[in-house]
Amino acid sequence: MYQENVVLCGANAYERKYYFNQDFQALPEAIKQELQILCVLYTEEIGGIFTLEFDEEGTLQFKTEALDADAMYDEIGSALRIKQLRREKEDLLESLELYYRVFFLGEDPGEELQKKAEEEQA
Repeated sequence: MYQENVVLCGANAYERKYYFNQDFQALPEAIKQELQILCVLYTEEIGGIFTLEFDEEGTLQFKTEALDADAMYDEIGSALRIKQLRREKEDLLESLELYYRVFFLGEDPGEELQKKAEEEQA
């Protein structure tokens, strides 16, 4: 099991770079492109450094940080944008979490799908 968060991808507005963890190379190309667009647009709009990371339970976390001297970083806009992304990309994020829990944490996909079906019925 992983002890620390595992970075899926991220973008850095200061260096104007995008990072994708090659451990996830098996993801479909369309998903990888969507993640790149999401990260790069976030940093272009908000600034700072933005990463998507899986925690030890397999939940996808949105992480942001900015240099103390960065007067252009929009902290309020950051929280609002993350909330919007969680809502608009809910299916993608849930699928990525399931992928991570099955292929990286070794959980049974049948159990995961059963849990999700029970949650939707409640």
